[in-house]
Amino acid sequence: MQQDAPALLTRPDTRRDRIAAGVRDSFSAGLGIFPLGTALGLLVVQAGLPWWLAPALSLSAFAGSLELLLVGMTATVTPLATVALTVFVVNFRHVFYAFSFPLHLVRNPFARAYAVYAMIDEAYAVNASLPEHERSAPRLLAMQIACETYWVGGGLLGVALGAALPAPVEGLEFALCALFTVLTLDAFRSRAELPSVLLAGVSVAVALLLSPGVGMFTALLLFVALLPARHALTARRPAEEAAGA
Repeated sequence: MQQDAPALLTRPDTRRDRIAAGVRDSFSAGLGIFPLGTALGLLVVQAGLPWWLAPALSLSAFAGSLELLLVGMTATVTPLATVALTVFVVNFRHVFYAFSFPLHLVRNPFARAYAVYAMIDEAYAVNASLPEHERSAPRLLAMQIACETYWVGGGLLGVALGAALPAPVEGLEFALCALFTVLTLDAFRSRAELPSVLLAGVSVAVALLLSPGVGMFTALLLFVALLPARHALTARRPAEEAAGA
C-alpha cells in the first residue's frame, strides 16, 4: 500500500478533474455574474419589456455591460445605427482579449466557436490568473459554460423577482462596476502587476479628461499603446544590466 501512494499522488489529472477545476474557477466570477444577471432580469421587467427578452439577450449577446445598455435602448426604441455603433464601441475590447486568450488549446471547431462566443471579461480575467501549465481546453470550456449558466439563471431569477415585487429596485447598475473591481483586484493579487495597474489608472484618467463621452474606448486604446512601451523598457533593462556587468 505504501508503494502505491506515490503513484496516486503523481497521477495525472483526468478530463473529469479538469472540468471540475473549471467549475471551481468560475465560483469567484459567479459571485458577481449571478446577481448581475438578476439585475438584468429586473431591468427587463421594470422597463415594461417581455420577460423572454432577458434569456434571449443572454443567449444571443452574452455580454453583461452591453445587455444592460440594450435593455434601455430597446425600451426607448433607439435607432439601429446607434445600437450598432454602441455594440462596436462597448465590445471592441474583445479584439484585444483574443491576443492572449488560449484559444489554441481548444481544437474542436465547435468548441472553439463557443469559446470565442463566451469570451467575456470574467472568463478572460479568471483564465489570466491561472498558471500556464494548469490551463486546458476542458477546464477553460467548463469555466465558460458555468459562467453562462450563472448569467442565464440570474436573469430568469430577476424576471421572477421583477414580476413579484410591487415597486422597482434602484441602484442595480452598480453591480457591474463592483464585479469589475473585484476581478481587477484578484488579477492584481495573483500576478502582482503594479505597473499595469498604474498604467490602467493613468489611461482612464487621461481618457476621462480628453473624451469623457467615449472614455472607456479611449482608455482602452491608451492602455494598449502603453503596454508595448512598458514591455520594451522591461526587456531592455536586463540587456543593459548584462552589458554593464
